[in-house]
Formats: sequence, structure tokens, C-alpha cells
Amino acid sequence: MGNEELSFSRITHLPNRPIQHLQRPLQAFTHIQSASGIFLLVCTAIALVAANSPYAETYDAFWHHELRFAVGDLALSHSLAHWINDGLMAIFFFVIGLEIKREMVIGELSDRRKVALPVAAALGGVVAPVAIYLVFQYGEAGERGWAVPMATDIAFVVGCLSLLGNRIPRGLSILMLSLAIVDDLMAVVVIAFFYTESISMTWLAAAVVGIAAIILMSRLGVRSIGIYVIAGFWVWLCTLESGVHPTIAGVAVGLLTPAHPWLGGAQFLGFLRHVNDTLRKPETSIERARELVADLSFASREAVSPLFRLETALHPWVAFAIMPLFALANAGVEIELDRIGEPVSLAVAAGLLLGKPIGIFGASWLTVKLGWATRPEGVSWPVLLGAAFLGGIGFTMALFIASLGLSGELLVSAKIGIILGSFLSAVIGMMILSSVAKRN
Repeated sequence: MGNEELSFSRITHLPNRPIQHLQRPLQAFTHIQSASGIFLLVCTAIALVAANSPYAETYDAFWHHELRFAVGDLALSHSLAHWINDGLMAIFFFVIGLEIKREMVIGELSDRRKVALPVAAALGGVVAPVAIYLVFQYGEAGERGWAVPMATDIAFVVGCLSLLGNRIPRGLSILMLSLAIVDDLMAVVVIAFFYTESISMTWLAAAVVGIAAIILMSRLGVRSIGIYVIAGFWVWLCTLESGVHPTIAGVAVGLLTPAHPWLGGAQFLGFLRHVNDTLRKPETSIERARELVADLSFASREAVSPLFRLETALHPWVAFAIMPLFALANAGVEIELDRIGEPVSLAVAAGLLLGKPIGIFGASWLTVKLGWATRPEGVSWPVLLGAAFLGGIGFTMALFIASLGLSGELLVSAKIGIILGSFLSAVIGMMILSSVAKRN
């Protein structure tokens, strides 16, 4: 190659690009889970202020503005809030599907010795809140909202834990993250089986065909993200029209995403050596060098699993766009003090404030006492109790399930109960952790 020969042995890092100096602070920000919780809190406050201001009707009308999309004979016309809840939230659930897959394949939930405690805590944190809610609402008008207090909002929980810095044991953060993953999985199952009204078998069959196509493409080695996006959109559209909530499509496609790279580490390093050796040979032509560089670009991309690439790319959008938009569209509720005492409000608040800590702490204690699991290092029982109260912060998923199961005045009461229960859970949990957590 003459003067164009490259000495790869001298290259230890890629040259910096000016744009990197602008990107790195943003990338650091988006990788901190607590930042999304803070931003979500700000958007929630904006929604509440707007809903209790003189502009409340204008604010509400904005989210109920109709948006219509039509392609040929197929037309979709829904309110802006509906597009967020059934469209953008499908991406949120897709990321949840990715997180579940990652944890089950290569994360904490892949180790049988470590999976018992978060699974037991999550089960307890679902059963107890539902039971408490039904004590208030069984046989009543709000009975259909029984699943509202069952889920934990991990963004808010991590945000609270981050305020205590190094006083929080690393094992506690991992436990709460794993618990939230199992929690979300159970919420998805509940939505699929209990909040689906009527089903169109034709559209559902079309969605199954789309899922089968995704599996087939994966087996054939199709690596183009664009093709999978089209297939995923088809599955979402068919699920939406079938009557099954379209967020289920997001989770299903997420679970189908490969968690391992197509090109393993040893293979990638071997290919790097081959490229290096070939490019260093004087007889290597320019055309051959270009082919190798193109292959190297493909290989470097495929040395990282699709799951990791997609989760890394989508997580900032979910954390700082989709979830805040969901909060702005759904958290706006007129606060009337007399509504706090309404049955549905009390049922939801009690489920979050009492049911969550009772279920999480009780199931964890029982699992450890039976010898099925051990507490993470540095996590004392008082610390776990404080974290269990933080588990009662059920904001995002609770609002989502409430919008599926309730409507009208019952939905308004449920939202008030969610806000009240989540707020009190955060305050009590932080008070306990602040008093018992030791500085590391």
C-alpha cells in the first residue's frame, strides 16, 4: 500500500471529535437514573399546577386534541393523550422488555442463588397492596382498579436513594432494581389478562405473524435494525387494533431481542488481528483495504448485543421524553381536599403506603428466615424497611393501570390516591433510611 500503509500497533485510542466535548456531559447525565426521577418530578409538578390553575380547561383540552393518521382505508384517530398512552408508552414497555431480558439472561435474575429475594419481595409487594385495596373496594364501584397500587416506580426510588449517596449499600440498589424488574413483569401480565376488553382474533393473528417474522429473521441472521423497526411497528399496530393493549407488543418484542452479540469477544479480536495483519502487508490493494474497513465497521457493531445497543439508545428518550410526556398528560388532577377521603383515594393510598412495605419487607423476612435467600451485604433489616417504604412510590405504572381500569370521577380519585400514597411513602422511606443508613 506504499505511503498509505497504516501502523495499527501505534493506535491506542481514536482521535477526539469536537462534538464529543458537548456529548459527554449529556451522556453522563442520561446514564444517571436519578436524574430521570428528578425530571419526572418536575413534570408532575407542572401538570398539577396547570390542573389547579385558571388555565386548567385549556391544559386539559390540549391533551384531548384529536390527531388523525390515515394510510389508504386504514385511519387512526385518537387524542394526544391516547397516542402517548398507547403509542409512546409502547416504547417504554419495549425498554422494560429489554431490561427483563437482560436481567434474566446476564443480570441478577440469571443467578438462582440471588433471584429468590427480589422475586419474593416483588410478589409480596404485589399481593399485599392488592389485598388492602380490595378490603376497601371489593364489590364497590372502584373494584376494577385493584391493580393500581401494585407497581413500583423505579425512577423515583433510585432518585430518592441517590440523595443519600454512599450511605446506601450497593446491594440495596441492586435489590430494588431487580425487584422493580419483576414488579414490572407482573404488571405486564396483569394488563394482558385483566385489562383487555374484547379481542379481534384476525388482528391478533396478524400480530402473531409479525412476532413469528421477527423470530425467523433473528434465526436467519438478519441484522438490520430498520427491518426490525418495521416488523415491530406492524406488531404494535395489529395489537392495537386487536383489543389487547399495545404495550404488550412492546414487551413481547423486547423479550425477543437477542441479549448476546453475534460476534463473540474472541472472534472479534481474531478478526481485528486479521485486519491488522492484512492492512500492514504492502501487497494489500486499496480496494481490499476498503472492504476490510467496511467489514470491521460491521464487526464492531455486531460485537455488542442488539439488546445493549437498543437499551442504551432508547433509555435516554424514555427517561427524558416519554415518561415526562406521560406525566404531563396524566398527572394533572384538580386537588380537592374532600376527595382525599373518598373510598378509591383511600384504597389506593393505603395500598401504596401500607401494602407495599408490608409485602416487600414481610416476604423478604420470611424468605431469609426460611433459608431460601440471604440479605445483600450491608443491608440491615431497618435499611430494608426504609427501602420497602420507598417501594410504595408507584407513580408511573400506577397512573397507567388506573387509566386502563377506571374512568371519570373514579379515575380522578385514584390519581389523588396515587399522588398522596407515593408522597407519604417517599417521605417515610427517606426518614427511615436517613436515620439508619451508615456512611460507607
